[in-house]
Amino acid sequence: MASQHGGGDRRDPKSRGELAAGVRAAIPADTPAWLRMRCALWPESTVAEHREEIARYFAREANLPGAVFLVFDAAGAPVGFAEVSIRSAAEGCHSGWVAYLEGWYVEPQSRFRGMGRSLVWATEAWAQSQGCREFASDSRFLDSASAQAHAALGFTEVEQLRCFRKTL
Repeated sequence: MASQHGGGDRRDPKSRGELAAGVRAAIPADTPAWLRMRCALWPESTVAEHREEIARYFAREANLPGAVFLVFDAAGAPVGFAEVSIRSAAEGCHSGWVAYLEGWYVEPQSRFRGMGRSLVWATEAWAQSQGCREFASDSRFLDSASAQAHAALGFTEVEQLRCFRKTL
């Protein structure tokens, strides 16, 4: 998903207040690519559900602020996305205004090339511009690749939990 970067790197676009090359905010024309990648990240949801979420995002119907960024390969093809929101609470956070990495995906053939790192830097820059001082995320319990990618980008694991549901 992402590769490790050094803190304080002068090439780090965060330190200059700009987005990494090849990353930009999603626009309506990105819908087909974003939809395809959302379906790959969250296959348990239907295409219609994903399409509805994307439409709501562009219609700005959500109550909480959020942003979506896409990363593009050298040929200009979209190969990853990150969705970030602001939550009032997240595990291990205390500020009450927490940026939350809701979704983070890079297509398998584009991983380990800095694409995921560039997406996270873009979401961090956006979060800082919104006044956030904490950034949180989650991954599936047994997804060690995601845990490693988060750790490589400076996230600290704060909790492991299992979620349950029951139909009534």
